[in-house]
Amino acid sequence: MGRLVAEPRTGRKPWHRHRRTYIAGKGDVMTSSAIIRTFQPGDMGHIAGAQAALYAEGYGWGRPLEILILETVAQFLRDYAQGRDQCFVAEMNGRVVGSCFVTDDGDGRARLRLVYVDAAARGQGLGQRLVAECVDFARGAGYRAVWLWTHAVLESARRIYAGAGFRCIERFTHDEFGVEVNSENWELILE
Repeated sequence: MGRLVAEPRTGRKPWHRHRRTYIAGKGDVMTSSAIIRTFQPGDMGHIAGAQAALYAEGYGWGRPLEILILETVAQFLRDYAQGRDQCFVAEMNGRVVGSCFVTDDGDGRARLRLVYVDAAARGQGLGQRLVAECVDFARGAGYRAVWLWTHAVLESARRIYAGAGFRCIERFTHDEFGVEVNSENWELILE
């Protein structure tokens, strides 16, 4: 998978131009090119709010997950280490429609976090592209492995992780989000 090249005028990376028309929600129709870029001021609030709403509406994971998401983005901003941590953002028509974070988890391991694609932008390959950008970044930063925590009900995400070479290394159940959830840890060895 080749790296995306930044557009000279904007510095943004074109993902795919005018791939398809899709429903953006509540009757809005969008046709657009998508870009994958690194985070900018203001992105974290949007990412946290969008993910909290997505998981509350879709799975009933309410306030406890929203707190975890907010703590995660705050920690990312507070502890951000250039060259070791990164957040990639998918944008369509100037609107943030997805994200994927890679953070230093110590001992030569990176952690993939807060992967999501807005329901309106699914089916465009953005999830695969975001994960690939993070894996490429982790490899370039010299990490020996990348791991992530996900949930069994997130079938599309699990397919993306498997397609990128991750494998499930642990399964467990928890109720940290107010309901019982089957969770998994996945890992990709980069060496």
